[in-house]
Amino acid sequence: MRFVIVTGMSGAGKSSALNILEDFGYYCVDNLPNELLLPFAKMAFEEKSIPGNRVALGIDARSANTFEMLQQLLSSEFKDKYPCEILFLDADDEVLMRRYKETRRPHPMAAYSEDKDKANAGNAADGERFRSLAQCIALEREKTKFLRSEANCVLDTGSFLTRDLRAELHRIYVDAGSYNSMYVNILSFGYKFGIPKEADLVFDVRFLPNPFYIPELKSLSGLDKPVADFVMGHEVTQEFFKKLTEMVRFLIPLYQAEGRTQLVIAIGCTGGRHRSVTIANALYDALSGGDFGIRKEHTAISAE
Repeated sequence: MRFVIVTGMSGAGKSSALNILEDFGYYCVDNLPNELLLPFAKMAFEEKSIPGNRVALGIDARSANTFEMLQQLLSSEFKDKYPCEILFLDADDEVLMRRYKETRRPHPMAAYSEDKDKANAGNAADGERFRSLAQCIALEREKTKFLRSEANCVLDTGSFLTRDLRAELHRIYVDAGSYNSMYVNILSFGYKFGIPKEADLVFDVRFLPNPFYIPELKSLSGLDKPVADFVMGHEVTQEFFKKLTEMVRFLIPLYQAEGRTQLVIAIGCTGGRHRSVTIANALYDALSGGDFGIRKEHTAISAE
């Protein structure tokens, strides 16, 4: 039996994760009251009354008023009896705020009440819905802090597309791949469009030979073999790429040890079509297969 508790910050993709796990054959239940966690686990592990041997259970801020009960339930005694994994989905506050503004849905913590006599968050009076979105997010971080600390897997979905989330969940919960709470994002970009604000490490490759000035290569991009061969075919590129790869491989375990969940590496050239794309692709290939998730994105390749 594989029993996964899917939780995290509202807006970080919990519903999408449950839908994806359901596609993978997991029996999924969303927003189960915390009071029913113990009976549900008993049904799954002892009574074998849950279909299949893979279960995913969604828990989030909609049950915030009973989080203290949940913290007590998820004790070592519970985990010893009912082995479970906790998947915590997270994203930066700015990302969460943007997603909520796009959907225009109320944040579940807007109705949260500290009054222990209230049966649940949904019973809060309309007059108590006074928190700003930023305050709701801050309160939710505080209330879910214990879940994050107990999580077996923390995914920062801030830069994820749905296909990225699907690929990572398949690697962890279907292929049973290793996970060390780190996801490396490699971006190519053009300086004339600005440096990506989410970048942690930025490398300027405008010193490399430029295919833009080769007539037969100008209209192509780093995705095309002639351009990639031209860029990588110079001694300066080979030397730079060797040092770049060595440094990044040295840094990733250090970031992992610091508890980082995401590292964004940005590679930039003038227009973001030739040199940066070539180097980003090569770095992606060199780092693939490690004990961390990895994706690449070319942010300026189709820009005008």
